[in-house]
Amino acid sequence: MAKVTLKGNPISTNGELPKVGATAADFVLVDKELNNKSLKDFGDKPKLLNIVPSLDTAVCSTSAKKFDQAIKGHPEVVVLTISTDLPFAQGRFCSQEKIANITTLSMMRNKDFARDYGVLIQDGPLAGICARAVVVLDKNNKVIYTQLVPEITIEPDYEKALKYLLGK
Repeated sequence: MAKVTLKGNPISTNGELPKVGATAADFVLVDKELNNKSLKDFGDKPKLLNIVPSLDTAVCSTSAKKFDQAIKGHPEVVVLTISTDLPFAQGRFCSQEKIANITTLSMMRNKDFARDYGVLIQDGPLAGICARAVVVLDKNNKVIYTQLVPEITIEPDYEKALKYLLGK
């Protein structure tokens, strides 16, 4: 169990992020067309999992937009923004914000992803959704970087995550 805060108040997740060097757990999440997607659907490209509570919040929205802009012109990588939002809300967000380079995925059918990645919030007002985290995978789905953001209302370390994703 990991501890993070929400506006300074402690909350717990169900576990820990995957360890660097581990093979990432496969998942089944839902895309904007309501299709199930798994890790293997994104091929042998490096992947960044931008795990957020909800795209309806300012910080989550900002992180999706920043990662979208950062990978523009980098078709060799994939950014997956994962939240508990319904695919319809994710699609509306991407349309309104002109998001074109990332893929949004929803946990609408189950919370296995959050449990398996150790980011399912267990208590407090956000119980049942994801803590803010970034997990970067190499082309073989080995974990090469993780960050569990210690305070849910702050942004992740974009520079460090992108350094691992883009190999710079």
